[in-house]
Amino acid sequence: MTTYTIPGMRVRDHVVPVPLDWSDPDGDTITVFARELADPVRAAEDLPCLLYLQGGPGGKGPRPIGTNGWLGQALKTHRVILLDQRGTGRSSRIDGRVISAFESAWEAALYLAHFRADSIVADAEHLRTTLFGGRRWETLGQSYGGFITLTYLSRAPQGLSACYVTGGLPALEPDAAEVYRRTYPRVAAKNAEFYRRYPHHRETVARLADRLSAEDVLLPDGDVLTVRRLQSLGIDFGMKPGYERMHWLLDEALDGEHPTETFLHQVLARSSYSDNPLFAALQESIYGSARGATGWAAERERARRPAFAESARPLLFTGEMMYPWMFEEIRALRPFRAAVELLASRTDWPPLYDPVRLAANEVPLSAAVYYDDMYVDSGLQLDTAARIGNAQAWVTNEYEHDGLGEDRVFARLTGLVRDLGGGITGD
Repeated sequence: MTTYTIPGMRVRDHVVPVPLDWSDPDGDTITVFARELADPVRAAEDLPCLLYLQGGPGGKGPRPIGTNGWLGQALKTHRVILLDQRGTGRSSRIDGRVISAFESAWEAALYLAHFRADSIVADAEHLRTTLFGGRRWETLGQSYGGFITLTYLSRAPQGLSACYVTGGLPALEPDAAEVYRRTYPRVAAKNAEFYRRYPHHRETVARLADRLSAEDVLLPDGDVLTVRRLQSLGIDFGMKPGYERMHWLLDEALDGEHPTETFLHQVLARSSYSDNPLFAALQESIYGSARGATGWAAERERARRPAFAESARPLLFTGEMMYPWMFEEIRALRPFRAAVELLASRTDWPPLYDPVRLAANEVPLSAAVYYDDMYVDSGLQLDTAARIGNAQAWVTNEYEHDGLGEDRVFARLTGLVRDLGGGITGD
């Protein structure tokens, strides 16, 4: 354990061994990293714990540099635990080097299957009981962190006193095909808004796409920038200020008819997945269930929507969708290709949610549902909220998917729980 101080935060770093497969506790192990934060003035006090569950999949905990936003609010009353989910950050990290070391794609796919929400919950429970006294703790789940929250409530509600979710209530019967049927129209609407704000970029993007179609344009790492990789930059449209970030990227994209070095370096940074390859590798597997194989659901749905074709004009950007070609064209993802193909065909996934147990849930849950969310459909979220006991949904169109960055969101969610009596106390 390492202890140090960042201005406004007393920090303890924890590295803990855990089983790779929690059904085989005597088998192979990996490590999980968690960062514990407390107000320096209150660091010696016996404060309740708040576990932060990052978005993803493949999301490591935040690296705080100040006590602004929700973190500053939480540190007034809690000890905050920032978890690097298994496979990310300082937990046993998965990247192309790790995957390439497996002798077969089947072994690599089996390994990756141990990095879903059920395993993350088991890791969190181990931390709670071995490092943090075994008392119930609260959780704050952002995006995919909300998916993990419902798995936690399904599998180990005895560890939870209250749960807060922002933009992340999943369907209780996961179906990747239904997710993308709902989210493509939302992505199309985001494109329409972008071009409404910046109509001159219809021409900019068309010129870029025509150039990429006519000849190979290389990114700084040697990858070819294809039209479909250009389209994938639209993943940022669901965040604020995503439209403006895209505008300024395109503002310096061309020197005459040639893409600029500035543009190419920024595209590489935004689309390489070198920092979080699990985000791409497990994107559809988080919906894996007994309903059948995910089967590259985003790719199949895109084929039904000619407006998203590479030849269409105006060229539409895509969103939080992963496609088979990414594991051929993107350097950091190529080692994952064969394993991800196997994951896409898998049909025997263990269930992540227990609808019966969730219906009888007693742990207070408050959730921010962003009405215009591009990534997690608000209709599916509201259906889920209606099926969970002791749950409150706050529906708002004031924020995008990253609304947790605004001070009001965390305060509103904790207030909803507090106003109805607070969380569960005791062990």
